[in-house]
Amino acid sequence: GAMSVDSITDLSDNASELLQALQLSHPHELDPRRSRAKKRPLSLNPITWQVPRIVDRCCTHLETHGLQTVGIFRVGSSKKRVQQLREEFDQGLDVFLDEHQSVHDVAALLKEFLRDMPDSLIPRELYGAFLSTATMEGQAQLDTLQLLLFLLPPCHSDTLLRLLRFLAEVARHAERSWDPHGREIPGNKMTISNLATVFGPNILQKEKPGEKDAGAPNFEDSAAIILVLQRLIEHHHSLFMVSPEMQRDVLRRLFQTDPDVIEYLLRRK
Repeated sequence: GAMSVDSITDLSDNASELLQALQLSHPHELDPRRSRAKKRPLSLNPITWQVPRIVDRCCTHLETHGLQTVGIFRVGSSKKRVQQLREEFDQGLDVFLDEHQSVHDVAALLKEFLRDMPDSLIPRELYGAFLSTATMEGQAQLDTLQLLLFLLPPCHSDTLLRLLRFLAEVARHAERSWDPHGREIPGNKMTISNLATVFGPNILQKEKPGEKDAGAPNFEDSAAIILVLQRLIEHHHSLFMVSPEMQRDVLRRLFQTDPDVIEYLLRRK
């Protein structure tokens, strides 16, 4: 009888890291059309979808009420109302954002949360590695970005994917369009480049905000940050998908080193 494995904590460090990589392999989670009523675990990993409530609710609110708002993320907000919302989330209250909340207040709250995270969404120890991809081109750049994304802790990976999927949706509404009756629908004018300029410094941080050496990144770093975030937004669907070949390689290695994990994976399936 093989040992039963019911938790990541029962596995060796190597096996745990492999399982965390496998968590990126579910196309179901990447389909925005999936039914909310059929929530499933994120992955073969027993840890479920780890996105802070404040991020998911801000993104959902803006997807519902803000996609046609011109200059979203660039127009000023009410500092008082944003602070009140922030305090309610900080207190653990079940905050509901509806049509009565200003789109610009919710947008500012999302930016503030990402900016002030104790550890930035892309961990600071990977800052240089992510920026180095800005000098690459084509498939080599995308392959390197994907491998770096595999290094993110699950909570960072899940939250980054949720954010990138939202930003891609905002960018799809940047240009004006027309409804079936021929009426014009204004564009929000927030292209992928504009969104990368706004969110890049909040996601890729070299030092913690407020630290003695912290300051605005230099011109070269700023340009690289924008370019890297553009690529992440443009290719988020494929970057967060593990190829069948890589998954087979991982499973083959697990079979050789930790066959108990294979039993665990099969039971999860």
